[in-house]
Amino acid sequence: MSKKSNKKEQPQEIVTATSLAFFEKYINNPSPTGYEWEGQRLWLDYLKPYVDQTYIDTYGTAVGIINPEADYKVVIEAHADEISWFVNYISNDGLIYVIRNGGSDHQIAPSKRVNIHTDKGTVKAVFGWPAIHTRGGEKEEAPSTKNIFLDCGCTSKEEVEELGIHVGCVITYDDEFMVLNDRYYVGRALDNRAGGFMIAEVARLLKENKKTLPFGLYIVNSVQEEIGLRGAEMIAEFIKPNVAIVTDVTHDTTTPMINKITQGDLACGKGPVVSYAPSVQINLNRQLIEVANKNNIPIQRQAASRYTGTDTDAFAYSNAGVPSALISLPLRYMHTTVEMIHREDVDNVIRLIYELVCSMKKDQDFRTFSN
Repeated sequence: MSKKSNKKEQPQEIVTATSLAFFEKYINNPSPTGYEWEGQRLWLDYLKPYVDQTYIDTYGTAVGIINPEADYKVVIEAHADEISWFVNYISNDGLIYVIRNGGSDHQIAPSKRVNIHTDKGTVKAVFGWPAIHTRGGEKEEAPSTKNIFLDCGCTSKEEVEELGIHVGCVITYDDEFMVLNDRYYVGRALDNRAGGFMIAEVARLLKENKKTLPFGLYIVNSVQEEIGLRGAEMIAEFIKPNVAIVTDVTHDTTTPMINKITQGDLACGKGPVVSYAPSVQINLNRQLIEVANKNNIPIQRQAASRYTGTDTDAFAYSNAGVPSALISLPLRYMHTTVEMIHREDVDNVIRLIYELVCSMKKDQDFRTFSN
């Protein structure tokens, strides 16, 4: 007679070939802050088979809802926007100067290829930079927002404008997704479209495993996080959730030039990161850690002194206070075109959110004490 296993059954699949193909398409599609709609359309199309209802707000935050009729509401959330640039000035000789849209890094810009998005379509350009042979002197001038510029092959301002380029056009880098050493996913905007992908995978697993939830689950892909958590602020007021579970990226601190004393000791491949911060509700966080331990999901820990800098803060302090937790994905080279995440961490973040959602009860009270 065979003995019955006490091991908890896990979802049969995490990232499948089909979902990975979507992830690649989703990462390659531009979704700059304020202009996220094409990526949001892709994301909602992928999500729709796994939810009962969808919603898009005025600024483009997209939501998939399971059990929309339920009074008790749980949010799982990521943000959809990527850093980018705006056209700020066009010189008479046809060169284009820029300002940031979000936290774009001026030091990585020289020699990068970009797409300038216009009403006439996409225009290719490059961030130019003077050759090393011409940069004489004791002290070289470093790249800054005052001296980096775009060259789209034009020789006059009029020629640039004929292409449809004007002040305010948004600019994204021209880089594509790849898998490195069969271990890392690499691309731009993994911060935080990786999060959008992972919460969509949670919805897929719930559907495929025929899980019935005793509450409404709101799968939220917010806009405008990179300029101050704005999309999360707006959608939190609309949904009025009872609980919020946010996923974003955090720094892998094992690469050169990062101080672990100030940034913490975190690494890709060692599991999801659980945060401790004022906006992270202590009892929800304890449940999160218990779920990780029960399901043998490795975790790392991170502390934030005043705020997390993620949409967790927006949800936590909305609607007279919403119990919120943050599950972070370790990432190398944040805000560059070669952001890197470990495929096992992606699987484990998906598993952790899935198991946490499945462990939650309707009308759960997370207060630390009551009358």
